[in-house]
Amino acid sequence: MDGGTKMATPTPHPLDSFPEHEHLPEFHVPAFLFIATAVAFIVLGTVAIAAPLVAGLAVTTLVGWLLVTGGLMHGISAFRSDGVTRAVWQVLLGMLYVAAGLYFLAHPLIALGTLTISLASVLMIEAAMDLVAWMATRKEHGSGWLLVNTIATFALATLIWLHWPSVSVWAIGTLVGVKLIVSGFSRLVRGAAGEAIGDVL
Repeated sequence: MDGGTKMATPTPHPLDSFPEHEHLPEFHVPAFLFIATAVAFIVLGTVAIAAPLVAGLAVTTLVGWLLVTGGLMHGISAFRSDGVTRAVWQVLLGMLYVAAGLYFLAHPLIALGTLTISLASVLMIEAAMDLVAWMATRKEHGSGWLLVNTIATFALATLIWLHWPSVSVWAIGTLVGVKLIVSGFSRLVRGAAGEAIGDVL
């Protein structure tokens, strides 16, 4: 056009400079971390089996401190509650948690009995959940180890129920050790399978 009038050129969008085929990177847990975790489980399980009483006392002490921490958190929540009833409830729960935690810390051997029967209940629930997970993934590679893990968990829970309370002294350390080893092998196989898939791709 006359008069030196220039036509305005459209400003390019910042995203136009990226290729159309470029996608955001996908983040996956590296297979070697999965395998390292499995090896750590196996080592810890072996140590627990070698010293079951020490492992049981360590677990009891850990549970005691967790209960105390939970009680303190309930106490803190009481100051943030909207109503008086909720605040009183939080305080009561906090006192109960702290009392149970202090009992576990003061009497770890006696607490082993309570912790042992509680462990049996947790293992029963975990076995049921693992069975559901295996049924959902039974066609995947390495899922057979998940079934082995389920059977082992159910067997350990049954063993505790049948021989409680006489097994309380060694049950926690030994059974937790066996559970860690089985879980470690399960994760090791699945991690190796993931690494093999990565090599193929």
